[in-house]
Amino acid sequence: MFSYRQLFDFTQNIFLSMGCPPADAALATTVLLEADLRGVDSHGVARLSGYVRLWEAGRINVKPNIQVVHETPSTATVDGDAGLGLVVAPRAMDIAIAKAEKVGTGWVSVKNSNHYGIAGYHAMQALSHDMIGISMTNASPLVAPTFSTERMLGTNPIAVAIPTQNQPPFVADLATAAAANGKLEILQRKEKKAPTGWIQTSDGEATRDAHALKEGGALLPLGSDRLHGSHKGYALSSVVDIFSAVLSGANYGPWVPPFVSFLPVADNLVGQGIGHFLGAMRVDAFRPAEEFKQHMDNWIATFRNAKVKKGQKAVLIPGDPEREITASRLKKGIPLLAPVQRDLEELGKRFSVQF
Repeated sequence: MFSYRQLFDFTQNIFLSMGCPPADAALATTVLLEADLRGVDSHGVARLSGYVRLWEAGRINVKPNIQVVHETPSTATVDGDAGLGLVVAPRAMDIAIAKAEKVGTGWVSVKNSNHYGIAGYHAMQALSHDMIGISMTNASPLVAPTFSTERMLGTNPIAVAIPTQNQPPFVADLATAAAANGKLEILQRKEKKAPTGWIQTSDGEATRDAHALKEGGALLPLGSDRLHGSHKGYALSSVVDIFSAVLSGANYGPWVPPFVSFLPVADNLVGQGIGHFLGAMRVDAFRPAEEFKQHMDNWIATFRNAKVKKGQKAVLIPGDPEREITASRLKKGIPLLAPVQRDLEELGKRFSVQF
């Protein structure tokens, strides 16, 4: 187990060693470690070396000039200048929140960015402002559309955070693929099989081989196959891709740059970098905030008290598992798989940062 403080200091020093300004290094570290705290281990410090390799390959600008290139009172398009998505997305969400404060809602589409960590972090930025936050991003093409064998879409997550009064906030954070690629990477490190319905071979056949992507296979959309609703996951992923990239001028579909630095960027790119879409809606633009939050408390309590199936303890509200894990990890520490620990130790040696 590793304490949050230990991992925070180490990660921040790595970002500083890359040349990130202090404020950006602290922000990027906060976003990255939020994933580990919430139990999304695939998007936390396990990804740190990936960002370093992208920087070494010249695909991440550690001192970006993040700027609005088009806007209206309630909307904006932001150019991330190839910065860390861990920095670009929170700054873009700040713009959405500022617009919502003035006119009720704010919507920001982002181009020329990179992987932005967990979608939930950016959506949750709105909570302290009595706003509903929405966060989406497209990602490296690893997912085959329904009926296809070709990798055309990313895991393209959607997150929605909704404020409450006394209950913990409602936070839904989900990939539109059957599973995120990071979960496959964890299974690979553990030398375990993937669950049925996560992945297919290059011929489109179902497989449990966690390494199938390396052999030309593809992740499956949410729903896994047509019979179980994969067309719905495919449609949701498409919406994320369009809002994040077609709307902003980022790369979309099969042109989205890969997260891993050893894979080449596609030829004839259709845009700039990776795209995000962020939104903030002031609750009192619809009804009094306190009234809304009281009813959100009632909504949550009603669902928590729903009759449960035999063998189950309670109905979960989106955000419950992550809150429980956060409380535990702040107290007991954050576990790291042995390969991740070795990876971080190697990073420390390269940058002369004590792990």
